[in-house]
Amino acid sequence: MRKSLPWACAAVLAVQASFSSGADGARGRQLYESRCIGCHSIEDNRAGPAHKGVFGRKAGMAKGFDYSPALKSSKLIWNERTLDRWLANPEATIPGQKMGFSVPDSLDRADIIEYLRTAR
Repeated sequence: MRKSLPWACAAVLAVQASFSSGADGARGRQLYESRCIGCHSIEDNRAGPAHKGVFGRKAGMAKGFDYSPALKSSKLIWNERTLDRWLANPEATIPGQKMGFSVPDSLDRADIIEYLRTAR
């Protein structure tokens, strides 16, 4: 069992590195503004919660937003991996949540995530 631990750590680091090394935050901003802005904003709650400071925040905890019970009770912390899963399929990530939109393309997700990571 101990021999597999370094491989598991390397796999996690590789996934995290793939987001930051190849992702394009400028393209992510364009994608965010064309696909997400109808419901979300970096600064303000709209139909969806504000995204400023999303990294490291517990899901369902943006101030002033009325989340679904499913999202409020989740234990998810937003990072590259959890945002990638969420954007790929929100309902599979947290059943009973309210978001009815997904981003099927992995490159688009990585770029949007990079934009959100840098939009503080």
